[in-house]
Amino acid sequence: MKLAEALQARADLNTRIAQLKTRILNNTLVQEGEKTAENPEALIKQLNECIAQLQELMTRINLTNSTVKSDGKTLTEWIAVRDTLKIRLSIYRDLVNEASALTYRARGTEIKIKSTVNVTKLQKEVDAMSKELRLVDNRIQETNWKTELK
Repeated sequence: MKLAEALQARADLNTRIAQLKTRILNNTLVQEGEKTAENPEALIKQLNECIAQLQELMTRINLTNSTVKSDGKTLTEWIAVRDTLKIRLSIYRDLVNEASALTYRARGTEIKIKSTVNVTKLQKEVDAMSKELRLVDNRIQETNWKTELK
């Protein structure tokens, strides 16, 4: 199984676990004399099986990510690069948006609001970071599809 397929399977398991949780909660109480729509014990058994599968898959994914390298970095390192780029990019985008929202005066006696940062320069940095993020994400995705899960 390729790493990318394992990541998809992990996402599917997380979705299934969330659905099972909802189904279990929906079947925990019933009016006296009535039956539940589904057997909560059977649902709990399915939940535990899915969680065990998820644990196994997460272990294998993490082991693979920590050992497979691309351009001298492990996938774990590339994921950290991507995640921190996303954080930085989000903050810079918010900064550019805030600094660009200048308030205009209706009368000459009102306070004029000015930006304290160079919006043009920041926007160029945002554009460069966006490109870098795309390239890093592409590298991770390419490696995921080429790598066999350990």
